[in-house]
Amino acid sequence: MSSSTTLRDVLVCDSVTRMGDNVRGHVAMAASHGGVFAVHLALTEGVAGLVVCDAGVGLERAGIAGLDYANGLGVPCAAIHHRSARIGDGADCAARGLISFANARAVALGVRVGMPAMEAARCMAAAQLGAVDPGPSPGESRKVLPGTHGHRTVVLIDSASLVAEEDAESVVITASHGGLLGGRFETAIKLPVFAALYNDAGVGCDGAGVSRLPALDARSIPAATVAASSARIGDARSAWETGVISRVNRAAYALGAREGQGARDWAELMAAVH
Repeated sequence: MSSSTTLRDVLVCDSVTRMGDNVRGHVAMAASHGGVFAVHLALTEGVAGLVVCDAGVGLERAGIAGLDYANGLGVPCAAIHHRSARIGDGADCAARGLISFANARAVALGVRVGMPAMEAARCMAAAQLGAVDPGPSPGESRKVLPGTHGHRTVVLIDSASLVAEEDAESVVITASHGGLLGGRFETAIKLPVFAALYNDAGVGCDGAGVSRLPALDARSIPAATVAASSARIGDARSAWETGVISRVNRAAYALGAREGQGARDWAELMAAVH
């Protein structure tokens, strides 16, 4: 299955950043986390109903915060249990996903906890739904922290999709989940940054929440994840301020990165590497 496929009126995709042009007015099953950033992006694209991953729920329930956000706009939204299907893999979520949370609008359409994810999506698709205008992004999504004393720049981005050409050779703290999209190695990060940090999304089914790490090892890019319980997924500033490293890849370990480090300490260590 491609990264964006329609199954009986439900668009199945690996990420809200890769839904394609035909999503407006339709229900989407996107294997992204259910944080506000991801859900807002999906609504901006015109999704009328949405199924995402609960990403381990995590700190301040950030992994499902988008469900309440969508409910306030009248949009049904539900989340798949992170241990039932691989985050970042729409086909797997469609095949194996089980609902762990649903907002009131989704419940009113028949969505229930424990229901197969595709059944939940089709409950939404059977209703008369339309796109809404969610307005501007609810928060700052990108911040550059200038390097000091010859150190590399540290960049905070709320989604790995926001990495830019000018971030090459920077240390990038992204609040995205650490899962490959559709299991494809090339989706680990789209540009050759020096080092990258993600949220482990509770690690989840088949270790999907940390699957970018070995893929980045293959590209000699040091990488790590913060525990979902330590930082709000979808919020890079939260990772910077309170994140605790849960996994490191071999390239990062060789530079001194260790599980249990603070994310800020990890970033400063990476920034100081010559």
